[in-house]
Amino acid sequence: MTDRDEIAFFQFQATEKSASPRTLANYRDALAVYQKWRGGKFAGWRGEETDDFRDYLFALMKQGFKRATIRLRFAALRSFYKYLVLRQGLARSPVAEVLLPKPERSLPVVLTISQIDELLGMPLQGTADKKSPLWLPLRDAAILELFYSCGLRISELLALDVRHVDFIGESVKVTGKGSKERIVPVGGPALNAIQRYRQEAAVTSGPLFLSSRKSRITQQAVDQLLKKYLKRSSIPFAISPHKLRHSFATHLLDAGADLRSVQALLGHASLSTTQIYTHVTKERLKQAYDTAHPRA
Repeated sequence: MTDRDEIAFFQFQATEKSASPRTLANYRDALAVYQKWRGGKFAGWRGEETDDFRDYLFALMKQGFKRATIRLRFAALRSFYKYLVLRQGLARSPVAEVLLPKPERSLPVVLTISQIDELLGMPLQGTADKKSPLWLPLRDAAILELFYSCGLRISELLALDVRHVDFIGESVKVTGKGSKERIVPVGGPALNAIQRYRQEAAVTSGPLFLSSRKSRITQQAVDQLLKKYLKRSSIPFAISPHKLRHSFATHLLDAGADLRSVQALLGHASLSTTQIYTHVTKERLKQAYDTAHPRA
């Protein structure tokens, strides 16, 4: 990357905005894909016009890209040009006037409470793998309990150290998006599961969740353990850490928690992001009504 504006933009994102590596990678990809699409017509970011980006939008739509993908690419372009306007003296953003397709609002898939109970009990059922450490099922149980107890993102769970768990205060300190810290309450079953795992695995400091080689666990390892327990269960759809996060939020609202509290627990910057769970709850109530009421 040789463009000075791009270099300055990514330095700004990494330092002042504390953007995650994934966000930076998405932004780089979005800018590179646009340049590739423009080909020989691209003479520099400051020379692009609104009609160029409208043509780009139409091209993406013709190629059948999902609305979420299109909006993600344009979010990167808008952030880039917003930076150029506010920090680098560009007169106007050529992307600001481009009207994007509205986002598709698909409701999150959530597990029922009985499915959660089944999944969380899986690691300690059946025979353990003789090749694996004896503490591995206890680690898996602690991971699943903590996911559901706190509604953590996968990146937040992976980054946890032993010192982040407060057993007396029954809470965990989490570093979320934009390096923002929050304190999340932890339920008794999750704390007990963590204690059992730590004692058996002799985890006293450093990373909280370890691989069988005693290094920090990876996202791939968490994905694999979810797939393993899914095969043993009766749950009829794929499970991801984010589905456990969805389930956490929906079950709280089902039980009467207020939206602002759930927003704080999830670490959402905007209340509108949390509001999708109110739609899930309404849909679940409607399904219960249709199923149970004799005059539905």
